Formats: sequence, C-alpha cells, structure tokens
Amino acid sequence: MTHSLKQKLTYPLIGLLIVILIIISGFFYFNKFLSKPVQIHHIKIDTEAALKLNVLKQISKKNGVKEWELEAASATLLKDENKAVLIGVSIIFFTKDNKKVCLTSEKGILNTKTHDMIFSDNVIVTYETSVLKTDKLHYNKKAHIIYSNTHVKLEKQNSVIEADSMTIDLNDSYTILKGHVRGNFSEDFNIM
Repeated sequence: MTHSLKQKLTYPLIGLLIVILIIISGFFYFNKFLSKPVQIHHIKIDTEAALKLNVLKQISKKNGVKEWELEAASATLLKDENKAVLIGVSIIFFTKDNKKVCLTSEKGILNTKTHDMIFSDNVIVTYETSVLKTDKLHYNKKAHIIYSNTHVKLEKQNSVIEADSMTIDLNDSYTILKGHVRGNFSEDFNIM
C-alpha cells in the first residue's frame, strides 16, 4: 500500500472512531440522566381529606324508589367528619309522582351518613317553568324536603315572589313561603 492511500484511509477511520466514541459517551450520559429519580418539589398534602375525587356521581333510593341523583365536578371526603365537600353541584330530586326538581350550586356539603345536604353560592332550583334562587339551601333526606332560611326569589312566567324563608315538600309537592312574602303577578300567572 502506498503512503498516500494509507493516509487517505487513516483520516476517515480516525474521524469515524471519534464519532463512535462521541455516540457511546452520549448514550451513557443520557442513560444516566434518564435513570436518575425525578424529584418533585412543593407538593401540597391535604391532611383533612381522606379521599379526593375529580367527579362524583351518586343515586339515592328509598324502598326501591329513586329520590335523587347527584353529580359534582369534585368531592373531598373529610376524615372523621362524615362529610363530603362538593364543588360544581348538580342534583335532580324526584317527587312522589316522578317529576323532576333540578338544583345547581357552586358548593355543597353532603353528610355521608344521613345524606342530608347543604348547598351554597348561586343556588338555582328549577321545576317545570318555575325558577327559585337563593344563597343557601338545605336538603333533609328523612323528610325529603328542601328548605332555605335565607332570602328566596321564586320566578314563574312574568311573576316574582320573594320571602325570607321557604320549605318545599318533595313528597307532597307543596311550597311554604314565610317572612315578608311579597310579589308581582302577571295576568297569565297560574299557581299550579
């Protein structure tokens, strides 16, 4: 072999050897980097919560008859308190004649033993063409009633009734308004 041919082959082989060494060292470097355990910083641990759920769906039945269907965007079950704190609440209550009373609120608390509930922040209840608005509403499962001890506003068609408190019996389909009851009624208002 001539000297120039040897020289021509030596430089590319040295270059190839350098590239191979760079690739091998890069492989070991990235393998060491990727196998390193990931460290997570600033984790918040809720010491009061026993369990957090992103979505909650629950159905309550009494003697085989559906009483309500609950959905919440999130729920936090609290330790030792028998409570679930709900966010983004939507619930459908069923009357004795299987009609639907729909309720939405931003927040809610469900007693996990009694299934009594408290709804707060922008509470809206709809039943057929009636809409009830209040800041806070309670549900008593045993009596199957919803009630509010704060100001309520009931709208139906072009009529409005306001009161300081209200109780709706879901079994017998009647509403009781108390305290400074006042309203404006349109000509086509039908109480039924």
